[in-house]
Amino acid sequence: MSAPHATVAEEEYLQTLFWLHEVGLPMTGANVARAMQLSAPTVHEMIGRLERDGYIERAADKVISFTPTGQEHAEGIVSRHRLIERYLTDVVGVPWDDVHEEAERLEHAMSPRFEAYMRRAIGDAKTCPHGHPIEVGDRGEAVPLADVEVGAKLCVVRFENEAEDLLHYLKESGLEPGLAGVLEEKDDEAVVVRADGGARCVVTASVAETISVTADPSPPPRTALPDQLVLAKDRWGM
Repeated sequence: MSAPHATVAEEEYLQTLFWLHEVGLPMTGANVARAMQLSAPTVHEMIGRLERDGYIERAADKVISFTPTGQEHAEGIVSRHRLIERYLTDVVGVPWDDVHEEAERLEHAMSPRFEAYMRRAIGDAKTCPHGHPIEVGDRGEAVPLADVEVGAKLCVVRFENEAEDLLHYLKESGLEPGLAGVLEEKDDEAVVVRADGGARCVVTASVAETISVTADPSPPPRTALPDQLVLAKDRWGM
């Protein structure tokens, strides 16, 4: 039996689970704990609550899947989050590396009327400022920047990890969704993109794992995030 309305805490977990689902990583309590930087017992308790309220199911191997109600709730909160990010960036003028945390605060209290206003205000925008589709679904083909070979032409599609400190780092590097350029240098320490406008954008090799791009020639597609998920700058060696 599904609860009539998800709580704020449940929505945060559903959002994280959908993020794992969207990037192709296993929906498990362990991955949720890593992504949200919470203890295993805390996550286990909330996962049980989501199951009791009818939002998820757990298989014998502990892998989580959405129920139809859970899928609808998760897609709704993720779509609202990305809509708010786009509105804050395009209409309010908030820098794109600051909007993620602001959207987290606003997404749970937005009325359908204000949501409709926001949708009109952003016009035909299809993605959030970090490159994710506002209407969740097909994200298109992209590969990790870390896999691209030197000399390949590329275009930044999206940032898979939206941790605030990581977004600040990416903004400082000069990379942003839509930027086109060439992979100029690459080693175990850093990846260097020369933008078409001439700017030299440098990120660590681990951060390059979290940046999805199109490339020509293109490497084979794979999941853009490493197995261990920690939304903090120390993980990325910045």
